[in-house]
Amino acid sequence: MTKREGLAPLQGPAAPELSVGTEPAPGGLSGIGLMVVLTGYVLSIVDASIVNVALISISDDLHGSPAALELVVSGYGLTYALGLVLGGRLGDAFGRRRLYAYGLAAFTATSALCGLAPTIEFLVAARLLQGAAAAMLVPQVLATIQAATEGQVRARAIGMYGATAALGMALGQILGGLLVSLDIAGMGWRSVFAINVPIGVAALLAVRRVPATRADTKSGFDPLGTALFGVTMVCVLAVVVAGPELGWPPWLWSLLAVAVVGALALARVERGLEARGGSPLLSPSVLSHPRMRRGLAAMVPFSACFGAFLFVYALIAQGHFGFDGLASGAVLMAFAAPFFVVALFTPRIAAALGGRIVTLGAFVQGTGLLLLALVMWLGWPHPSLVLVIVGIAFFGIGAALTGPTLFRMILADVPSAQAGMGSGVLVTSQQMATALGATIGGTLYISLAGWLSTASAAALVPVLLACFAVTVFLISLKLPDPS
Repeated sequence: MTKREGLAPLQGPAAPELSVGTEPAPGGLSGIGLMVVLTGYVLSIVDASIVNVALISISDDLHGSPAALELVVSGYGLTYALGLVLGGRLGDAFGRRRLYAYGLAAFTATSALCGLAPTIEFLVAARLLQGAAAAMLVPQVLATIQAATEGQVRARAIGMYGATAALGMALGQILGGLLVSLDIAGMGWRSVFAINVPIGVAALLAVRRVPATRADTKSGFDPLGTALFGVTMVCVLAVVVAGPELGWPPWLWSLLAVAVVGALALARVERGLEARGGSPLLSPSVLSHPRMRRGLAAMVPFSACFGAFLFVYALIAQGHFGFDGLASGAVLMAFAAPFFVVALFTPRIAAALGGRIVTLGAFVQGTGLLLLALVMWLGWPHPSLVLVIVGIAFFGIGAALTGPTLFRMILADVPSAQAGMGSGVLVTSQQMATALGATIGGTLYISLAGWLSTASAAALVPVLLACFAVTVFLISLKLPDPS
């Protein structure tokens, strides 16, 4: 159970403790409250991808190199992922509504900084800060759902959260394409960041409709674990981002060895700290829940595939098909529309198929990727738009069957007292995998296009991404029932 806490100066009426049952207690998470917290989450997810369709415009305006443009995308994902567990811990200790409000305010301010960026270096720095702000607000969303709902209400809310995660990525590129094409007030690419400001302010004004919760006991902090986790992730990302531009020098590969040592040290430090009664950054006890452990094993390749697909699609659509931002985003409606429709029925499908819903989703997603590869190979440089749309639609249907189900499965066994920690671990894994997927996918596509040909790269990358879907497929065979 959780206890309520106040939020000054946005204090609302005190809410009673949750009762045991299938419905939330009075004063729990209302529909409006859920909309408010999901609004902040949507903004954070949309901003992970909205910039993809603006990269060409950003490059022309700020003269950014390919590596700098990758950092505009992956730098946000890096600080986002690195701060998520810490953000969840802070919410548990000091109040989730308070941290959500502070994080949303910081996200709104840093979005304005991104829109005002005079140089590519300033934009990269602002994106790093924006990702850190997102890391403060996002863990509070799942933690609030976990702490303020029960039974079927919780299942539906988590399902909406999972659907928002994948749908927001695609909608980001659709919205970004529309904003860049409209060129509102001559803002061009800057409007993809400016749009966050009025939405963020509106959500802040309604934040008192969110129930104020926190954990019963304040958790300690884990500076050593945080440092080791950060070093490990930065080393991996540095290799992927800097490799193509530097020509893959031997010294760069030594960073992978540092990452391996960091990961091993992190595991040992976390086990030791928890054994001594401390509060590790990545709790081994939270990760010991079978559904979380197995679900994360599937979530990581699923998210990496998703991030890589959206980033590479943006490069191909605008760089070789000649699409402008609006057309590039509009084609992704072939993903968004089927995803939205199928996600509405995912709980019913999961009730009928159990864990095999993830198996079906991975199969459909892999089929879509292989179809795209075949269409690119046979039809380049003018592949059939109809067949491209069909392939993207299959990818969207598979994502709708897989993503929301994994979210529900991963969090099913996490107790309310560890809601912030559990949601932080989940979203950290998802966002780090998505950021690395986008970076690896972009690097792979650019490298293959240089070694082989653009046509071969455009056909081969979807085949390689289908390997992620195959991995999810194999893992899904041993997943428990998501209900």
